[in-house]
Amino acid sequence: MSIKTFVFRSAGSGVLGQVSRRAATLGVVALAASLAACGGSDGDGNASSNAGATATLAVLETTDLHFNVRSYDYFKLAEDKTYGFERTATLVRAARKEFANTLLVDNGDTIQGTALADYEATISPIPCTQQLSMYKAMGALGFDAGTLGNHEFNYGLPFLNQVLGGGLDVEGVDPTKKCAGAGYPAVLANVYSSKTKKPLVQPYTLLERTLVAKGTDGKEVKLPIKIGVIGFTTPGIMNWDKRYLEGKVYTEGAVESATKYVPELRAKGADIVVALLHGGLDSAAYSPAMENPGLHLSKVAGIDAMVMGHQHGVFPDTAATPGFNLPGVDHKAGTINGVPAVMASSWGKALGVVQLALQWDGAKWVINKAGSKSELRNIQSKNAAGANVYVDPDATIAPLIETQHQAAIQYVKTPIGQTDFRMSTLFADVGDPGAIQIVNQAQQAYVAAYIKANLPQYAALPVLSVSAPFKSGFQGGADYTDVAVGPLAINNAADLYLYPNTVYAVKVNGADIKNWLEASAKRFNQIDPTKTGEQQLISTFPGYNFDMFTTADVQYEIDVTKPVGSRIQNLTYLGKPIDVAQEFVIATNNYRATSGKSFIDKLDGSGTIWASPDANRDVVIEYIRKNPAVSRAADGAAKSWRFAKATVAGPVVFTSGANALSVAQAAGLANVSLVAADDGSGKGTSKYRVDLSK
Repeated sequence: MSIKTFVFRSAGSGVLGQVSRRAATLGVVALAASLAACGGSDGDGNASSNAGATATLAVLETTDLHFNVRSYDYFKLAEDKTYGFERTATLVRAARKEFANTLLVDNGDTIQGTALADYEATISPIPCTQQLSMYKAMGALGFDAGTLGNHEFNYGLPFLNQVLGGGLDVEGVDPTKKCAGAGYPAVLANVYSSKTKKPLVQPYTLLERTLVAKGTDGKEVKLPIKIGVIGFTTPGIMNWDKRYLEGKVYTEGAVESATKYVPELRAKGADIVVALLHGGLDSAAYSPAMENPGLHLSKVAGIDAMVMGHQHGVFPDTAATPGFNLPGVDHKAGTINGVPAVMASSWGKALGVVQLALQWDGAKWVINKAGSKSELRNIQSKNAAGANVYVDPDATIAPLIETQHQAAIQYVKTPIGQTDFRMSTLFADVGDPGAIQIVNQAQQAYVAAYIKANLPQYAALPVLSVSAPFKSGFQGGADYTDVAVGPLAINNAADLYLYPNTVYAVKVNGADIKNWLEASAKRFNQIDPTKTGEQQLISTFPGYNFDMFTTADVQYEIDVTKPVGSRIQNLTYLGKPIDVAQEFVIATNNYRATSGKSFIDKLDGSGTIWASPDANRDVVIEYIRKNPAVSRAADGAAKSWRFAKATVAGPVVFTSGANALSVAQAAGLANVSLVAADDGSGKGTSKYRVDLSK
């Protein structure tokens, strides 16, 4: 295939599209792999004579990889076959054998999420000449384009500038810096540099390709196509990474950006336009700050296909009761308001495939919507016996990053302390503070020390802390914090605090605390005491939003028989009913402090009195270093809350990790019993019962 077949055309500021010669050469090689069957000519004879020719373009999506190059859990230091880009790569290669024409795109949240990511960003930062391990692995597959998720901004703009290859013309960054880069064009239409008032990176790219098609006579023909790829991320970045972005960049709504740039792509000759949305689906009315605007973006004229992400969900969903059951969402057709779309889970668990049926009208390609379809191809399936079967990893991926992989393993093995009890979130939903209390203790001590030294105006206020069970089974039976008795290393502390958040302190009053806890209690379904059938305790409200105190100073009950908003009972501080007017400082994280308005109004950033530069995870690590003898008595037994007693006619059940009843018993949860060792979900979870009368 000639290099001229693979021309990148960029618009807007386009600065990051101007990749170094080395990166561009890599891109050409990668793209040759991506459309390996696209031939070496610019078309066969007179294109107009091939009117009526048909072709299929398969748009392949990865999303929310979160630096999971390998099927490896750096917290548990063990293989985990349920995820990993090395297995998704196998699906990509299979799809390329199946389809003559493919376009491989990544939908963001790519460079953050594992210990290896942190190692390369902050512990032993990679040099400018070296690609991130994630990008290096992706280079083996030859991605055509990608966008940026919110987590791309977690390490700051100078780091982002480096790993994307340079060119970010924004305050505090050297735009002339030229580095190895991602190896594919990054596109992002709705984030702008405050310095230039232009897009931070190129808003879109126009890819010129040659498609293998079938003529009306049944013979193979090769015809040119121009594919526009445009990207969007969630405006939430301005809250979540405010410390890095405030005053340096600003955002625009996805719909506004699309309305501006999609017509440009069409005017430049794009036959089709593929939207990469690092966002998902929400039925709410549109607003420019909307986190998941997929329903609205799909209605913008000129978008032919849409890949989604951010929510770590799946679309189309083949489950009996699919998620995203919203107006305009058609799981059977795989469309959003008629636009073919996919959302390929997270961590490399699935490959999204949008098959676009195309017809050549003599001058351009036209999409046959009726002939197009969307699907997900998963790395995990079941055999005839019902056992889990996993796609084999692509053998070319692991060797590419082996040196860095081993370095990250050695880093996370660094010892910092020891524990005399199993620190777990397996039963955090029913009252075990075992893996949460030490996080709260670390945050509280850190904030209290800072206030004492630097904020005398708040020195008289009590400092409390909330945290949540960040790993609470969403990904399956292995998705729980679970630290064994014995030595504690950095990997264990990273397991105790999963995300690269930073510590924030907010000022609230007693009434705010009650409302905050009421919002957190959405974690539970409302239980009907008269119902004799089985009732599920846990709702769809995410575990990472189930904020809780773990201190004897604060006590409260959660009455799950009451409706949302009226569940917190007998809330006390220091043994007395909490004073609604008394002021407190609460240690939390930047996400909650700046985007938690659904909890209380002050969690929109207005209540923040200190935005620390330090990651919660690092604060926990340092706390354990200073207090290395971790014990159940001192660090894992302070229960602030319990369920209000209720007599329920039928069983109240929940799922958690398999064979874990002993963890509940060790935590003193005598009201928990095992119902079924295998709950039948295929996720490696057991069914448990909680007796609310005890």
